[in-house]
Amino acid sequence: MKIFPAIDIKDKKCVRLIKGDFENKTEYNTSPVDQAAKYKDHGFKNLHIVDLDGALTGKTVNLDIIQEIVRKYDLKIEIGGGIRNIDNIKQYIETGAEKVILGSGAIKNKEFLKEACEKFKNKIALGLDAKDGNLSVSGWKENLNIKTTDYLKEVNDFGVSRIIFTDINRDGMKNSPNYEETVKIAEISNCPVVISGGVSSINDIKKAKDLNNKKIEGIIVGKAIYDGDIKLDELAKEINA
Repeated sequence: MKIFPAIDIKDKKCVRLIKGDFENKTEYNTSPVDQAAKYKDHGFKNLHIVDLDGALTGKTVNLDIIQEIVRKYDLKIEIGGGIRNIDNIKQYIETGAEKVILGSGAIKNKEFLKEACEKFKNKIALGLDAKDGNLSVSGWKENLNIKTTDYLKEVNDFGVSRIIFTDINRDGMKNSPNYEETVKIAEISNCPVVISGGVSSINDIKKAKDLNNKKIEGIIVGKAIYDGDIKLDELAKEINA
């Protein structure tokens, strides 16, 4: 199972939000580039990055930081946050990102998702962020009356290469991921699924592995690392365990 340590960028700093609330954020002293270096030094191969400025503005605000991380460290990066058009995707892929995560833009415009999957084969990941079973978009400020599973069924054949499923109620709360809902998504999905939101301890990683579900590709770990609940040495042991 792949482990994706997370970097959320806001105003050039590493931050973590509680339930996606921009007013309820914690800033950390480390820079995104320095944090990526720590992950690289501990042997991590994958990295999950969200440009929160991008999520708010719909522009590739922190492209320079992504470029620096890719240039300095040989990490497989998935990047999301405010990617609303084909040019944005192209910029990130040319920068060296392994996957580009589409969220609000793809959910509001299925044709955009379809076009992106056709133009950038095996490069498009789909971020499905759900609250009480319904999709949320626009930095989680807008709750749609669309069931996550219904939407997925509609776009399942488009050629998405990875799904990142986040339970918003768990995100940043460190009260364990919603494994049950993630498994439901994995059962429907035509592509691998990554667990996101709520990881609180190393036991959550072990539990994800114990699901023994071949459709579940990996798990994202964010706030628990920054707050010291999970030590990087401890997490690194799980990479090949």
